[in-house]
Amino acid sequence: MSVAIVCDWLITYTGYERVIEQVLTAYPEADVFALVNYVPKKQRDFLMNKKITTTFIQDLPTSDATGFKKFLPLMPLAIEQLDVTSYDLVISVSQGFAKGVITGPNQMHISYVYSPLRRAWDFQFQYLRETDNNSGISGWITKLGLNYLRQWDYRSAHNVDFMVASSYFSARRMKKIYGIEPAVIYPSVNLDNYGFWADKEDFYLTVSNLVPFKHVRAIVEAFTQMPDRKLIVIGDGPELKSLKKLATENITMMGKQPFTVTREKMQKAKAFIYAAEEDRDLTLVEVQACGTPVIVYGRGGAAETIKGLDTDMPSGVFFKNQTPNSIISAVDTFEEQEINPSFCRQNAERFSGDTFRDEFVGFINSKLDEYDMLD
Repeated sequence: MSVAIVCDWLITYTGYERVIEQVLTAYPEADVFALVNYVPKKQRDFLMNKKITTTFIQDLPTSDATGFKKFLPLMPLAIEQLDVTSYDLVISVSQGFAKGVITGPNQMHISYVYSPLRRAWDFQFQYLRETDNNSGISGWITKLGLNYLRQWDYRSAHNVDFMVASSYFSARRMKKIYGIEPAVIYPSVNLDNYGFWADKEDFYLTVSNLVPFKHVRAIVEAFTQMPDRKLIVIGDGPELKSLKKLATENITMMGKQPFTVTREKMQKAKAFIYAAEEDRDLTLVEVQACGTPVIVYGRGGAAETIKGLDTDMPSGVFFKNQTPNSIISAVDTFEEQEINPSFCRQNAERFSGDTFRDEFVGFINSKLDEYDMLD
């Protein structure tokens, strides 16, 4: 059986690419297609030295790992130009566009979908505010573009034979937007890369892209009001400069760091703080694999990957609002508890690569068997 794996964009080796790695491990003979591929050569081992077939976006002027997303309106057209019609099984791993690859009636297309296009749906108004496109001619052009993306996103979802969501939260969004009820299989973490560390130091940690919807500002503002508690922030982005100005002496802004430094801080932090509402974020699992508790906004996929204080083996504390006061209250609650680092590691082990591959391949085989496509 011939297999094609279709991706959105391959940029580095983080959570999305690690899911691709697990799918490739399960189907090592598969061919790989992507909108673009900018993974540095030294990080391409997970791609098994395969030639990646990319789209015309790869060759557009100034199209690179930092600027290619400005061609967002062209991505529906680009993904539809990938020719996968010669494959029996097409597996797309979609953050928004890969699911739109065109397949025929004699092919099975199974899509592992992270989320509907958030910027086009319920994140539309936040996106318009953040890009200052809420009014004027540019605003109307942007809104028309988002309307087109919504229509394409809905239509392309209904060209998939079977859909799998990365969390129950994401599955609810798909049900609401697409009218499709997908299966749910959690993405995996390579636990071997995150060694357990029981001896914690006296600092809190957050690791994130420094963009508004991650709400790192609320975390920093909270710690400006807790001068006796230390915070380390790792990450880069458009908010870095303003957050540095806001930070007080107890807050260290480290900017972007290599994996080894980030992992060391994850292992030694007394707790990790995260304020974004995401469909899923593997960083929260990676931190727990290090034996580090998580203080997290209690909505989205995070609520499915953390065990709260109401459980027998808690791995973190939830807060209700993305505000400094709510974060301060959660830190106070955490300080009053004793969360065992081994509970965090045990919870993370639910998200191993073996578990993901067993569930994902089992799901695919069950669907292929229904259609008599297995030998």
